[in-house]
Amino acid sequence: MFGNLGKKFADDIATQVQQKLGEHLSNKARETGSTEQATESLGQVTGRRKALFIGINYYGQNGELRGCINDVHNIKNFLSQNYRIDEVLVLTDDQTSNPRKMPTRQNILAAFRWLRNGAKSGDSLIFHYSGHGGSVKDTDGDEEDGMDETLIPVDYKQAGHIVDDEVHDVLVRGLPKGVRLTSIMDCCHSESILDLPYIYTVNGDLQIIETSKNEGIATLVGAGTRFLLDGNKKKAITSIKEGMKHLMSSTSGGNSAAREKTIKTRSTEADVIQFSGCRDSQTSADAQIGGEATGAMSYALITSLKKSKNQNYTHLLKEMRTLLNGKYTQIPCMSAGRKLVLDDSFAI
Repeated sequence: MFGNLGKKFADDIATQVQQKLGEHLSNKARETGSTEQATESLGQVTGRRKALFIGINYYGQNGELRGCINDVHNIKNFLSQNYRIDEVLVLTDDQTSNPRKMPTRQNILAAFRWLRNGAKSGDSLIFHYSGHGGSVKDTDGDEEDGMDETLIPVDYKQAGHIVDDEVHDVLVRGLPKGVRLTSIMDCCHSESILDLPYIYTVNGDLQIIETSKNEGIATLVGAGTRFLLDGNKKKAITSIKEGMKHLMSSTSGGNSAAREKTIKTRSTEADVIQFSGCRDSQTSADAQIGGEATGAMSYALITSLKKSKNQNYTHLLKEMRTLLNGKYTQIPCMSAGRKLVLDDSFAI
């Protein structure tokens, strides 16, 4: 309709329309109480840095995966080359000659204790997990969707899952003020796997009521603008699918009593930040990218940080979602243990 000029600037204009509408809807969400602004500052990392990497391919078992051990090597190598890490522990199920390095239930819980042992203000802890995640019925009333999320160790058939309540109790609870824990969870049903109370929107606000609907509306309007300008049906359809995905994943707000319980019992003094591969209701892809088996979320994190190591946490979340947009159904998420303003550059 707008000829070559419209085609030339279609992406830029559509992106601006989508961004401005998103900001407008975000402001409206604050006014109506659907979101609130973060208020607490992120502490500085001045001490030692410890990292735990867990990758499980479940060799020879039903549901065998291909890319999880690759994810561990890729994330570990990238972080080691671009950030300081002082101590490292790796659990993968190809280390059969060393039983203590196998990602069994017992070893995973022991690794959580190793990671946090002796942590003090200024220290940084990094935890990356790539493997299966599951969900089971919640029994203590702290889940808005009525389901607990789980990590699935390599010996789950004998030892069982690790429920998110236990993950929080062993890894997170009681970490001292000033400690930073950065968790990267590339598994299914992972949005609340650390049971952190504060879920972030892509604008850096804290969700009180599920706000995916607003993201969906902004994306759909952006898609319509782009098609109006350049007539590109393929791009428009991709954006429309993404918008509908956000709309379909939105809820009416969940169980407010469960959310209040989570805030009361799971808030942290430490700076605990989690990036997760998907919402609690979604699965995370074990993908083939560039000829290598890899988790889509781990790939998106590395690719986004390669573009700019200095981007802040909220922008990193946006970049990851943009990279996976139209290729995978999962929606990466970010959460924290307290109301952190995450406009600092990503750091470990």
